[in-house]
Amino acid sequence: MPAMPSSFAEARVDLGAISENTAALARRASPAAVMGVVKADGYGHGMIPAARALLAGGAEWLGTAFIEEALELRGAGVTCPVVAWILPPHAPLARAVAADIDLGVSTPALIDDIAGAARETGRRARVHLKADTGLNRGGLTPDQWPGTVAAAARAEAAGLIRVTGLFSHFACADEPGHPSIAAQISAFHEALEIADKAGLDPEVRHLANSAATLTLPETRFDLVRPGIASYGLNPIPGPDDTGLRPAMTLRSAVALVKRVPADSGVSYGHRYTTDRATGLALIPLGYGDGVPRNATNTGPVQVGGRRRTIAGTVCMDQFMVDLGDDTLGPDAEAVLFGPGDAGEPTAREWAEALGTIPYEIVTRISPRVPRVYDGAG
Repeated sequence: MPAMPSSFAEARVDLGAISENTAALARRASPAAVMGVVKADGYGHGMIPAARALLAGGAEWLGTAFIEEALELRGAGVTCPVVAWILPPHAPLARAVAADIDLGVSTPALIDDIAGAARETGRRARVHLKADTGLNRGGLTPDQWPGTVAAAARAEAAGLIRVTGLFSHFACADEPGHPSIAAQISAFHEALEIADKAGLDPEVRHLANSAATLTLPETRFDLVRPGIASYGLNPIPGPDDTGLRPAMTLRSAVALVKRVPADSGVSYGHRYTTDRATGLALIPLGYGDGVPRNATNTGPVQVGGRRRTIAGTVCMDQFMVDLGDDTLGPDAEAVLFGPGDAGEPTAREWAEALGTIPYEIVTRISPRVPRVYDGAG
């Protein structure tokens, strides 16, 4: 293992794994193109390095949640098509249009707002109309869709916008066989038919997230959006036969080791008590770094090459592990999660232990933990 940084902890990111995962997903989805999703700082992996690794792996588009993220990509020299799909009030639409960023439209009023930004900048805006096909989150409802499509067609005829995409998002694609999946596919086809009758001819139609890209070939259309899968994490519960490789490893040096007697309470609230004389290791990572506090007495961790469990309450900057009678060398480290090559836990195992999803585990690692990169993006 490379030497630990002076901060004791690191989130090591394998950019080669991101590229290889993307290439594998592109082969699976072909002839559909791939949009690499880099919202939330590249799912915690670092947005700019992740974006470059995704593009190196064959992604042709990039997706962000917010315009500010897309502008950061442009500032870093990224020139491929970039979509920002959450546009809250007062979003910098004119800056986005000037930077050639595609804008997701989920409310009827945005057509006029984006047309105004096009007039202001003297550039034709690129937009993706989002149909709410049953997630009931962002997106145009079925009663809003025909009117918004018609307004978009008028703005397109006036030379103010170009409808470059039509899209939607699944609610339950990570639950194969869920009845909502077929209903949403049908609703999306209906939305596409309405747009076609209005004369819209988008560059791409896209519906498939990671789970759909992996399991639903009929949803791939022109473009797929495999977010978490590009980072090597399968969103579908159960055995993982995807061959994807997790890109992030979270590890730390062991800060200290001490012996305590039997019946010793450990950490805040004494929620763990030793059942014998034992060794305790202090790991300098805590909820301030993104380790969930509910990993108390639950979170798996490999220390000194052996699987163990967090002992006692996770604190802001540290947690403890019961070593029993094991001894540790001066350079001992703790691995919270990684690809599992050396028997360490994975982010998916952490998610299962805490009753959450792998997305939350990797995206919550705070900026206080340095990102260290292996491979070239």
